[in-house]
Amino acid sequence: MSDISNEILFGILVLLIFLSGFFSSSETGLMAINRVRLQHQAEEGSKTANRILSLLERPDRLIGLILIGNNFVNILASAIATVLAVRIFGDAGVAIATGILTLVILIFAEVTPKTFAALHPERIARPASFILLPLLRITYPLVWTTNLLSNGLLRLLGINTENSQRDRLTKEELRTLMMQSEHRIPARRHGMLLSILDLENVQIDEIMVPRGEIIGLDLTDEVDELVSQLRSTQHTRLPVFNEDIEQLAGILHARTALKLLDNAELLEDAPEFKNRIIELCEEPYFVPQSAALHTQLYNFQKERERLAVVVDEYGEIEGMVTLDDILEEIVGEFTTDHIQETSPDVHPQDDGTFIIDGSATVRDLNRILEWELPTNGPRTVSGVIVELLEFIPENSLGIQYLEYRLEVLAIQDNRVRSVKAWKVESESSDQPRLSGKNRGQ
Repeated sequence: MSDISNEILFGILVLLIFLSGFFSSSETGLMAINRVRLQHQAEEGSKTANRILSLLERPDRLIGLILIGNNFVNILASAIATVLAVRIFGDAGVAIATGILTLVILIFAEVTPKTFAALHPERIARPASFILLPLLRITYPLVWTTNLLSNGLLRLLGINTENSQRDRLTKEELRTLMMQSEHRIPARRHGMLLSILDLENVQIDEIMVPRGEIIGLDLTDEVDELVSQLRSTQHTRLPVFNEDIEQLAGILHARTALKLLDNAELLEDAPEFKNRIIELCEEPYFVPQSAALHTQLYNFQKERERLAVVVDEYGEIEGMVTLDDILEEIVGEFTTDHIQETSPDVHPQDDGTFIIDGSATVRDLNRILEWELPTNGPRTVSGVIVELLEFIPENSLGIQYLEYRLEVLAIQDNRVRSVKAWKVESESSDQPRLSGKNRGQ
């Protein structure tokens, strides 16, 4: 090295600092690159993406290669800088070279390139992969030996480098990823994707039609009334029962019953007409009320069913749920989004308040009005009010819970039939406050 001129040594030193910056930025860029996007690009046929993924397949080898290269050029740069400094400054050059080279490497080969790579990982990782992949093949014996020793040390610490979960996203991580991508996906599609992720957190009893609201054919009714109901029904499938839904005879497809309506002789024979209805019924499909929506969606598909009777742990009928109910949890209502058509249970008033049917579900209310009433308790508005009061109100009263004001308008059969509701300023306490005739009881 003593025969090499200072100019050449200085040129080599600059090149080594550049190479040090290359290795430093490559490490940061390759580790920080978005692997989900990279995988998508690879599936679309990107050769560069496949090249980067092959490097990331064994991160221990990639890091070993980068560190071998980085340490080699840094040590060589230190030796050359020391020679140059001694030639120029004499014995004091050793200390001068150490101080100056440390500052230069820190700024130009570490902080600056790594910061740039962290901000723009793809701009670094893509060109770096063209150099690192063939370099890995050339230096493979050295990298393999280095990794053998380092991995052996890691195993002594109880770490297995081959059991990495780096490319597997949990549901929570996927949800976070979706939330971060909100501005890149149309709002409706974004909402649908989040709804799919939330299906397992919602049970059937939260979306089912409750028992008291089931519309069906009661075989104890007169034939004229049954015929009128069949002609005017908006439902494709109707439960058929005797006086009470617990006496369920089956599920009738309205289309198959239409041919009975043209038979005048049959319509005059009430017992025979009702027997024919029972013959046309299909066996009811029962499901537990605690089943998660994603499970029931799969069961609907497996059993080729579209309607299910919901039962509790004692086998008593609690309601009904359809395939459409579950799909609406994903895509929203199939009808127009106008409030009066979307939910007949919610009626907006001119003063900004809403008249709400007591049987309206809390989930529907939150979705329609964009409110945030708690959903981990009673499923209906009536149930929420009764739970907060801890008694069944006998007269009209008002209750404020969080930032929501609920005024009971009508009570019938121990149930709140209608409520006037609106949103007010947030309260510091989450305890309900009462007003009206029942206050203090």
